[in-house]
Amino acid sequence: MAPPPARPHDTATLALARLAALLRDGDVDAAIEAGLMDVDADAAGDALPAADRALLAATQARLRRAWRARERHRARQARLARIAAEREARRADTPSADAAAKPPLPPAAAAALARALAKASRRSKP
Repeated sequence: MAPPPARPHDTATLALARLAALLRDGDVDAAIEAGLMDVDADAAGDALPAADRALLAATQARLRRAWRARERHRARQARLARIAAEREARRADTPSADAAAKPPLPPAAAAALARALAKASRRSKP
């Protein structure tokens, strides 16, 4: 005799059992593609073994935690890249070290320096 047609509850339970089997086989990618993150393992109640419900819930929690960590990492990398770009832009806007170290002398100071150098060179000659 053929089994009775699956009721909606049985279909959902079969889908959860299939997800649990995929996870036990280590095929997390296939479980995700089959809708792992869209199901509520606790909704199956006693129709699904407690170990399978725990496996589904733990895997969902682990994936959510990993995906949140990945988003935080991406946000941090973007923030660091933005800060580095701002730093480089500030460096490009500042004058070079040579220009900052040797500002031009005002004309009066240049004339006074020239006179002092001339006087010093006259003293050093015998």
